[in-house]
Amino acid sequence: MASLVALDFALGPVLERALRDCVDNSQAFCVLDKRLAPARRLDEVRALGATHLRDDSGIHVLEGGTDVDDEIGVVMLTSGSSGAPKAVELTWDALRASAEITQESLRGEAPPVWFPCLPANHIGGLAVLLRAILNDARLLWGNADEISGAPTRGATHVALVRAQLFRYDVSAYDAVLLGGARPPGDLPDNVIATWGMTETGSGVIYNGRPLRGVEVAGVDGQICIKSPTLFRSYRDGSRPLVTGIDDKDDWFPTGDAGEVTNGVVHVRGRLGYVINTGGEKVWPDDLEAVIATIAGVRDVAVTALDDQEWGQRIVALVVSDRTAIDQEIIATSNERIGPWAKPKEIRYVNSIPRTANGKIRRDILPEFH
Repeated sequence: MASLVALDFALGPVLERALRDCVDNSQAFCVLDKRLAPARRLDEVRALGATHLRDDSGIHVLEGGTDVDDEIGVVMLTSGSSGAPKAVELTWDALRASAEITQESLRGEAPPVWFPCLPANHIGGLAVLLRAILNDARLLWGNADEISGAPTRGATHVALVRAQLFRYDVSAYDAVLLGGARPPGDLPDNVIATWGMTETGSGVIYNGRPLRGVEVAGVDGQICIKSPTLFRSYRDGSRPLVTGIDDKDDWFPTGDAGEVTNGVVHVRGRLGYVINTGGEKVWPDDLEAVIATIAGVRDVAVTALDDQEWGQRIVALVVSDRTAIDQEIIATSNERIGPWAKPKEIRYVNSIPRTANGKIRRDILPEFH
């Protein structure tokens, strides 16, 4: 068994050095989110089960922590977009496999030079750092608002969430990994839409195609994954498994709905958030993509409320530069999906609640105004 050190550093060279120390000493670690309020940070430390904390003043013993098995490299909380976050244990082997196969898929004539700008307490941000620490990438540090200009200093690759893609000019990068929320419909040629989760050790599907060594199957409408990057278990020791796909029991049911057609993976959204209205199923992600095509719609989220007549009635939350576009939203939903997809209620809001990595907070949408 080994201790678990919580690294309490902002994104930057100091955090990189602390991570390199952990790797060199096979020290299991987790990364804290310095942006959180003190009470919330304490909750995060408890959920992670850290035994020690390392910050600028040194290493401190924490009460109530729990050691991890020697094979564990990192413990990380899931995004919490669909409820309370879970603590995920990833092995050193899984972390090395993730760094290797992502580097391999993105390599040009020279190793990538990454500009880190995503929080390292999320797997997408940590994976960028580990591609340099566990593989042969390089890191180019700078402030997050320097995303557009980093290629002039030598950066070739960057990983972003959707909001950053709209905010910055990323045309000069060789490759831009876009994760978190569902991507917009039209992407520049250098932007790669990725799918993955904390449990898969970062993105394992690029533009619908699994990376080398990653197997994907659709089982009863659910995306299931087998990959060398998969997590070992949750902190409580549990790990959902699917059997019978290839006579082995190491497939992970992701909880995302979708299918695999001719080797291309189509992800539709979280199974738990499918809307059943009048006997018809509507996937929030599908309807959001349709509404997002309407001129003036800057962001959108779809949820549902219980309804005596329909079972569930569809509610669309819309951030728009225009007003009174209800009929356009209804008509577009009807034309692109069907009459059952027409929202019964449309709320105009100032913003859509999202997690730090851009995922919609679907757990709070029904009451959000």
